[in-house]
Amino acid sequence: MIGYAGADLAIALINVILLGLLFVIGVAIARMRSLFAIVMLSGIYSLISATWFVALDAVDVAFTEAAVGAGISTALLLGAMLLTARTAKPETGAMRIVPILVVIATGAMLVYATIDLPAFGDPDSPANTYVGTDYIERTPQEIAVPNIVTAVLASYRGFDTLGETGVVFAAALSVILLLGFGERSLSATFKRKKDKS
Repeated sequence: MIGYAGADLAIALINVILLGLLFVIGVAIARMRSLFAIVMLSGIYSLISATWFVALDAVDVAFTEAAVGAGISTALLLGAMLLTARTAKPETGAMRIVPILVVIATGAMLVYATIDLPAFGDPDSPANTYVGTDYIERTPQEIAVPNIVTAVLASYRGFDTLGETGVVFAAALSVILLLGFGERSLSATFKRKKDKS
């Protein structure tokens, strides 16, 4: 099999492998009790998700997932884990059934929602016929940068990107304050000064 058919088969195979890995990691996370292993697997899940976004030509989403999902989220979860136990308590009774029912119901709704989506790569889909085409035509004359994604994020949607950056910064700062990193560091500084004196 050669040409476009072979390339399509290879892309489909890569997508199936990546989705299979995400499924296996998700099941492993749901069954584990070690919080450290769960945090590490969550970071791996985000990295594989970022790879899948690259395969779907969503490079900007892949960058965000790699930076936020695999990077800062993993660091914050490890910091939070230091303030709590290393293993999760075992669920009993209905608590073992309710989460899987919620997951199945959510998955069923998402699958049902995909029925109305256009086919992957459909040139007649709204994403490829309205705003996307407009950006492709206007970017070389108005922004003059080779990367259209950069032009959209930094110029056409500059205020939106600035707002998103502010939200992420405020969230990270709130988590740091809740975890007490500054207070603990200040206490350690006072303790060292007291020990020296």
